[in-house]
Amino acid sequence: MSETELERDKKLGDTTQSVLEEPSRPFITTRLELWTFYLYYVGNNGLSGFNFGPSQFQNLLYLAGYDPSQPPFSAPCTGDTGCVLPYLGKVRDINSIVLLTNGISFAIQAALIIIVGAWADYGRWRESNFSLCTYLVYRPNITIFFTIVAVAVSFAWLGVEKPSQWQAGIALYILGLITYQMTLTFWTAAFPGLARDLPEVQSSASLTSDGSQPVEDHANFESLQRNRISNVSFAVSSAGEILILAVMVGILKGLKSDASTENNTKAFSVLIAFSGAVWLLCALPWFFFEQRRPGLALPPSASLLTIGFKQTYVALRECMKLKQTFLYLIFYFLMGDVLNTTVTVIGTLQNSVVAYSTLQLTLLLIVGIVAQGLGIYLFWLVQKRFRISTKAMLTFNVFWILILTIWGLIGVHTDKFGFKHVWEIWLYQAFYGLMVCPWYAYSQTMISEVSPLPQMFLFFALFSVIGKTSAFIGPFVSSAIITASNNNDNMPFAFLFGLGTLSTVFLILVDVRKSRKECEAFVAAEAQRDAFKFGKDLM
Repeated sequence: MSETELERDKKLGDTTQSVLEEPSRPFITTRLELWTFYLYYVGNNGLSGFNFGPSQFQNLLYLAGYDPSQPPFSAPCTGDTGCVLPYLGKVRDINSIVLLTNGISFAIQAALIIIVGAWADYGRWRESNFSLCTYLVYRPNITIFFTIVAVAVSFAWLGVEKPSQWQAGIALYILGLITYQMTLTFWTAAFPGLARDLPEVQSSASLTSDGSQPVEDHANFESLQRNRISNVSFAVSSAGEILILAVMVGILKGLKSDASTENNTKAFSVLIAFSGAVWLLCALPWFFFEQRRPGLALPPSASLLTIGFKQTYVALRECMKLKQTFLYLIFYFLMGDVLNTTVTVIGTLQNSVVAYSTLQLTLLLIVGIVAQGLGIYLFWLVQKRFRISTKAMLTFNVFWILILTIWGLIGVHTDKFGFKHVWEIWLYQAFYGLMVCPWYAYSQTMISEVSPLPQMFLFFALFSVIGKTSAFIGPFVSSAIITASNNNDNMPFAFLFGLGTLSTVFLILVDVRKSRKECEAFVAAEAQRDAFKFGKDLM
């Protein structure tokens, strides 16, 4: 924590001693560090674990499945009468299987975030009891670990190219999603520290500290810088992903992926492995140039196995005292579930519509990523030009997410609309990129708008736990809805639209200005009560 931040905390009534027992130079976010942060996201773009991995999994299910109108395994799936397989003790539609497996993956992620996610707060280089165990659970090293595992999973897909291997595909699908999400979580954990240590943000903090600038002006300026980092990271990732996809088109042409089903299935695995290799190359600079900012000292009363539960309990308990934070927590829980499940449901429909064609899916992704980069950049330009608040931008973004669920809902009783035609899939990719993708930037930035600064990462950890916990509820419910509705793959949109509308009410109720006052009063009160015994410094 910098000297100016310590002074500001004292002004708020924070008399707790910094966890840094010895003075150290303030960390300054350099351009090199910031751009290696962006470059990591170019590699961790989701192509292996979030795009082609799930598509290959569903492709294997389709090829291994059978027509439910015929005796089991007597007729292959045709796409007109459905496609089923026995899974977890019941014959299920393959789309239901994907959603159910997705839910299992997110349930495992939720458990890991609670146990392992808290470790991102801890790890210091200059403490007397620094050990190999502390080193291994230091946040940057956890990022490295999950990245290496994710890359290994990507290459493992090269050995899964036959329909009979769909059970192995389940394991790789789950591992791919878990490692993708865990790396994102720990990569994002560096975001508050990078924004705080920007030279311009530290200069602004100094002006506020000596009384030359109102606190409100600094808060608004820092908020704008957080938005800048979030949006630029997404824009850079989008630009890099377009180049990767362009190379993939060449790979598909060389493999003649459209010549046969076997070639197409093999092409899926090759693309996953290629994206894993690119991920590793893009990750290496961040591993070397990230400044190892000190974390917290592990409390004597806690162990690595219990600290996550204690941290989550403390954050949730303290969050209850911050009304605006709690309102946003509810919104984030519900809307995160809506979006994650909506994208998964549409993804299963998309794969069926384009008949699992690797070339078509790659071209669709190119359209989606171009639109995503353009959408995020336009959102940022508008916000910067008119100085629109984060909440207003997020509310506008949420409206279009609801439109997405309505689009799918129309297809419950008609085959003319509802992600059932190729032209709709192309339109969806453009719409999703332009109007929906900014969610991933603004929803994260909004967390920093409603959280107390000294406990910022603790609240980021709480929201991460909440996000992962909600993410497995929607897929489970949607899978059950599909099964109960005689395999109507559009029926989950009714549930998603209702839940999304409800969640929007909580966002509207959030008052950011009031939240800042609540957080200031909260920090002053907690300094006296010392509720956060885990330390007050940020990563």
